[in-house]
Amino acid sequence: MSKRDEIERRTEEALLPILDGFGFELWDVEYVKERDEYYLRVYIDKEGGITIDDCVDVSRKLSDTIDADDYIEDAYTLEVSSPGLGRKLIKDREFDRSIGRDVDIKFYRSVDGVKETTGKLVSYDSDTVTIGSEENAPPGTRSYKREDIATVRLSVDF
Repeated sequence: MSKRDEIERRTEEALLPILDGFGFELWDVEYVKERDEYYLRVYIDKEGGITIDDCVDVSRKLSDTIDADDYIEDAYTLEVSSPGLGRKLIKDREFDRSIGRDVDIKFYRSVDGVKETTGKLVSYDSDTVTIGSEENAPPGTRSYKREDIATVRLSVDF
């Protein structure tokens, strides 16, 4: 397991009891290096949306827990936020929560003459993402190879 994976795993373990106490859900944890800086980013959610105060409360408790366990050697910035409206789906739990919701899929290169498509997420596995769409000819479901997909995001309608 890589250093990044280990930090993300341990952070999730520390975070879950904190989130349970607030009634929040974990969306994602990522530990990334951008230029010369490390960032520990935590994305949380709840019914009705996350507020700034929610982020501050979780950040304080998580920071205390991480400091007590002292498992991150690098200097880093902790960021706690909502995943946002057009959140990217990466991990299985994100796909699981999004079954039945509209998603936008962007491809690396044109697939059947299009670079992107939209539909309801029907299912997924390690190799494919399946959506239902009225745009498919004929209307119904269509599976796309994950190797062709650049991003899958929840659709946002304004």
